[in-house]
Amino acid sequence: MAKVDSDTRRLLREVMTTEVTTLLPSATVQEAAQQMKTLNVGSIPICERNQLVGMLTDRDIVVRVIAERHNPETQQIQDVMTTQVDYCYEDQDVEEAAQVMQDRQIRRLPIIDRDNQLVGIVSLGDLAVKTNEVKTMAQALEQISLPAEPRRTLI
Repeated sequence: MAKVDSDTRRLLREVMTTEVTTLLPSATVQEAAQQMKTLNVGSIPICERNQLVGMLTDRDIVVRVIAERHNPETQQIQDVMTTQVDYCYEDQDVEEAAQVMQDRQIRRLPIIDRDNQLVGIVSLGDLAVKTNEVKTMAQALEQISLPAEPRRTLI
């Protein structure tokens, strides 16, 4: 990735969405699904005292709750959320976030401050619309969109 002149460098705090809905780990998967529906999103940061402790995605719900036949009305988020969460700091460059998103094949990235408090979230769309890094964002989208190899077994 090309280096950016420090005068034209865009920081994540300039492009991130700051009004982020979060849930507690003790909330139910049903509550999370309702929030996802209301907000029209596929993931929600899970926080305790504004500290990011996980992410719950629509895929987590399908794979870890529905496929395992758990009851979403009683299943707590903390039991099914993704705990290994990629994130960036608000004072990092947007290209660094794009690289993380590209490397990890994710479309949304939590943003924290140097006190490890959740302060926002950035999507690939935020980076594309709010920056002039069209080539960088196109490259990131291409890598993020690469299909994963399904795990197939012969029966």
